[in-house]
Amino acid sequence: MRLEILKPNKILNKAYFKQSLNRVDIELFKKNLIRLFARINDSESEEHNKNIVSDFLKDTFYKTDYEINTAGRKDLVIHLGKSSSEPVAVIIEAKRPDDKAGMITNQKANAKSVHELIHYYLHERFIKNNKEIRNLIITDIYQWYIFDSTEFERYFFNNKQFVKTYQDWHNGILPSKNTDWFYQEIAKPFIDK
Repeated sequence: MRLEILKPNKILNKAYFKQSLNRVDIELFKKNLIRLFARINDSESEEHNKNIVSDFLKDTFYKTDYEINTAGRKDLVIHLGKSSSEPVAVIIEAKRPDDKAGMITNQKANAKSVHELIHYYLHERFIKNNKEIRNLIITDIYQWYIFDSTEFERYFFNNKQFVKTYQDWHNGILPSKNTDWFYQEIAKPFIDK
C-alpha cells in the first residue's frame, strides 16, 4: 500500500473554494482548535483523547446536524443525520498522540491503525451493507490521514479473495476470531503485498 500525501487544495472539491467563510465561523474554528490542543494529554488513554476529538468536531462543525459517537468497536463515527439510527458516513480511528507503534505515518502505511480501519470499513460495508460511507480517518490529534471511501472500496472491498478471507474470519471459520489475529494474519500480509 502506497500513501500519496495530497495538499488540501489538490483534493478539495473546487466548489468549496467559491464558498465564502464568515468571520464568526473562522473565530469558532480557531477557538476550538486552541481548546483541542490545550486538552491533549499524552499520558491519558486513547479513550480520553478520542473524546477530545469528538468534542472538537461537534463544537466546530456537526453538533446541530450530525450525530457523532462510537458505533460498536469503532472509535468514532459521524452519521448521515442527527440520529445514530442513520447510516455511518465517516469512520474515525483515534490513536493516542504517543502511540508511535500503532499510528500510520507517511513512511509506514502498514500500521495497526490502518488494520483497524480496514476491519471497521469491511464490517460496515459487508456485515451492515452500508453503502453510505464517505471517508475514513486516522488521527492522533496532531496528524490527520483522511481516506476517500472509494479507495477502500477499490483496494479492499472489491478484492474478492480478501473479502472471502474476511468473511471466513468473521464467521469463525479461520483458526481465530480474535481481532489482533485478523490484523496480523490477514490485514498486515495483504497490505505488504
